[in-house]
Amino acid sequence: MPLLQVQDLRTYFHTRNGVVRAVDGVSFDIESGETLGIVGESGSGKSVTCYSMVGLIPQPPGRIESGTALFDGVDLLKARPEQLRQIRGKRIAMIFQDPMTSLNPYMRVEDQLIEPLLIHEQIERRRAVELGIQALKDVGIQDAANRIRSYPHEFSGGMRQRVMIAMALITKPDLLIADEPTTALDVTVQAQIIELVRRMQAERGMAVIWISHDLGVVAGLCKRVNVMYAGRVVESGLTERIFRAPRHPYNRALQKSIPALQPKGAELYTIAGMPPDLSKPLAGCAFAKRCEFAQDSCQQPVELKSIADGHNTACVRVQSGELKL
Repeated sequence: MPLLQVQDLRTYFHTRNGVVRAVDGVSFDIESGETLGIVGESGSGKSVTCYSMVGLIPQPPGRIESGTALFDGVDLLKARPEQLRQIRGKRIAMIFQDPMTSLNPYMRVEDQLIEPLLIHEQIERRRAVELGIQALKDVGIQDAANRIRSYPHEFSGGMRQRVMIAMALITKPDLLIADEPTTALDVTVQAQIIELVRRMQAERGMAVIWISHDLGVVAGLCKRVNVMYAGRVVESGLTERIFRAPRHPYNRALQKSIPALQPKGAELYTIAGMPPDLSKPLAGCAFAKRCEFAQDSCQQPVELKSIADGHNTACVRVQSGELKL
């Protein structure tokens, strides 16, 4: 049985301008020790999917309309607040995208970093501080014994990000949700963080959900990938197949947008148009209005279906064999 199994998750935001379908029928699973990548444009529902699972969306205006998220047999969406608090921060940890809004500016890094140990491990403070210093060293912060006494504003943006990573890993969780964890880091530190995550996976069998815009990092780190667009998974499968043989026009367009893959001097490829308004129902393929391969058949209801072993797509033309990408 998978460590985490999400089925038909729907998270809507009820606003004055209508109901925004931020996550609209997402399903996936992840095994212990596996790394699952989630990619897509900003606003595609990547972060909201994971925030919904661990009860971190504001309610209201957010509301989980349907679905299950079974974590080691416990449905996170129906768990009692006390039960969820025992899991969140201990067995499930999260690296947030913006460290400046995730760290309390009035508290020293030491107090924020060791808090999970004091609450979940119930160890004495001196031992917790020792583990906190080691955690900072693991993520590449120099002079950790002194820097742990600093306030967040005394760190650069990249160092604050590393503090967030150390805080997430300090309890050695079973599942790590990493939301753009290396965005503010330089390439060298990024490689160190990725290697640290890999080492913890090898030591503890930790599962990782890696949310990122960096397709290169996802390709090198993840075993499987979910490609999201407009609150839905439009393609999923093994990483090698997702990148070498895309089976959805949106995935193909994303990869064409990578500057490093463009010929030198060539005009950069951009995806035409804008993402759809999620406050309006989408009858057919959400990407149809921006897709160069769209036809009338793309306006019909579409579901994610298997086209090969371990490879799924939500493109009706690919499913029927009419379109070869």
